[in-house]
Amino acid sequence: MKVLLHVCCAACAIGPQEDLARQGHQVAGFFYNPNIHPFIEFRRRLKALKVLQERIPLPVTYVEDYGLGEFLASVRWTGPTRGERCEDCYRLRLERTARHAAEGGAEAISTTLLSSTRQDRETIVRIGHECARAHGVEFLPADWRPLSEEGHRRARQMGLYLQSYCGCVFSEWERFRDTAEHVYRGPGPLQDSSARD
Repeated sequence: MKVLLHVCCAACAIGPQEDLARQGHQVAGFFYNPNIHPFIEFRRRLKALKVLQERIPLPVTYVEDYGLGEFLASVRWTGPTRGERCEDCYRLRLERTARHAAEGGAEAISTTLLSSTRQDRETIVRIGHECARAHGVEFLPADWRPLSEEGHRRARQMGLYLQSYCGCVFSEWERFRDTAEHVYRGPGPLQDSSARD
């Protein structure tokens, strides 16, 4: 079966790609992630997947436009719960994946989000089925979470960039809001930049 695999990042692609290929599917990747911010983070993840693609047999279609405006226009971001925001984000990416699959002659879609232990699997599967049906393709709801740790280990071995948050500006804030160590060069007080030579 021709399967279009939505890819969120390089490390999460390793296990799903190999599992689908082992099952005899013809797999192609689709990098469409307007949720990833800031711009430098988007470029890091894009580059990491391109480096991985040089090492494993995975043809990938890339949507390389930085999608901040599209993402903010598509998600409930003024006071939503994390669940609502994430649901909108899943739908944005899976709908585009299903449409691209149908236009390109793929029979099914899936997503590397299903390899994450931090994503809402039940919501991803529900939305995946809805988007796939709307475009006349199948959704493959594999559970790749057991492959996650090995995928990350292999990504580290290959020297690929590994992110520390899901990608959106909201999760970046949630990840780093209490960590002055990540914001400043050390644990000391913030210094007035105007005092520097």
